[in-house]
Amino acid sequence: MTLSQQVITIALCVFGTMTTRFLPFLVFSGKKPTPQYIQYLGSALPCAIFGMLVVYCLKNVSILTGNHGLPELIAILVTTGLHFWKRQMLLSIAGGTICYMLLAQFVF
Repeated sequence: MTLSQQVITIALCVFGTMTTRFLPFLVFSGKKPTPQYIQYLGSALPCAIFGMLVVYCLKNVSILTGNHGLPELIAILVTTGLHFWKRQMLLSIAGGTICYMLLAQFVF
């Protein structure tokens, strides 16, 4: 890739990122209330996306071969336990991820 192509690529990435960051503030100004469907999406999408991530992470787990999905099951239990204990999403995700990585690398 030439230097001019690299500059154009970076400029387009910056433009795309800035557009997605600033567009909601331009479309939904503070002068009028946010529409109901946007508020609904704001409350429903995080759970739906988290569920989709769980399905994606478990799609290739086979309980009939290998370690029978034990690292995944243990990591899910750690994630769930941390979330119910501390109620902090980032801590739960990080704890479950670290648990899975340690189990996958050193135990199973």
